[in-house]
Amino acid sequence: MNKLQAMEVFVQVVDAGGFTRAAEHLQLPKATVSTLVQGLEQALAVKLLHRTTRQVHVTTDGAAYYERCVRILSDVKEAEESLSTTRLSPSGRLRIDVSTGLANTMLIPRLPDFFARYPDIRLDMGCGDRPVDLIEEGVDCAIRGGILPDSGLIARRLGILEFVTCASPAYLAKHGRPSHPNDLLRHQCVNYFSSKTGKVHDWDFSRDGETLNIPTPACLAVNDSTVYTSAGLAGLGIVQMASMVAEPLIASGQMEIVLPGWTTEPLPINAVYPHNRHLSAKVRVFVEWVADLFLAWPEQASLKD
Repeated sequence: MNKLQAMEVFVQVVDAGGFTRAAEHLQLPKATVSTLVQGLEQALAVKLLHRTTRQVHVTTDGAAYYERCVRILSDVKEAEESLSTTRLSPSGRLRIDVSTGLANTMLIPRLPDFFARYPDIRLDMGCGDRPVDLIEEGVDCAIRGGILPDSGLIARRLGILEFVTCASPAYLAKHGRPSHPNDLLRHQCVNYFSSKTGKVHDWDFSRDGETLNIPTPACLAVNDSTVYTSAGLAGLGIVQMASMVAEPLIASGQMEIVLPGWTTEPLPINAVYPHNRHLSAKVRVFVEWVADLFLAWPEQASLKD
């Protein structure tokens, strides 16, 4: 018995919900499909499917085996693609995860270019600031900010995010403008907390060799970058925003820079993916595409002058 073929047939039977439709999809005789699944069950000494005259239901053991089969068959396909000419035109589903701010600002506006280059890739984009377990949740690639823990994942540095301290004109008109980072202790700020640990991130500032870490007072803390931006626009407090997000808001007059001349620690941005995805043509072209976006992004230094 060809084990890989039997696994493919089993997966198709589960997906199709029956032997007849699976046989039609695979263009195989129904008897062959049934024989391959029976042979798989005998080899495993496990019942994978409950069969009735009208329906086929996967067993508990069969459901667990189905998930493993899907992963194995996906790995085999990607390994073959990496060694064949199909790597020039990768195809199939690519599951990624990225923060909402980066998705809205950088990726979504430029996705038409990605799909023009790679029309056979289907992109499933999970958006949010919650850390995801790539292996457990079946994510092929995630874009992560910050220092990465030693997780066993492969990481590729894409670039850095610069930050700027700013506030809405309405907030500044009501509360005044800080002239030194220590003045923030007498202002309202909007804080950001980790979805994983709940810890609020302090703000750091540097100028002429002086470095400060400010535990900013706040009436509001959020854990989503898009909501964070909305809070700043609503005048709820001073915020530290990624320059690429702040730039159009400052240009339109919706936000104003405060504490010019004080810089903040940039945030490294990485693409991370499991070891078994490093040969995937889909992951490779997506990571290269995002890296090119960071290289092409305009300098943000003028925001801090």
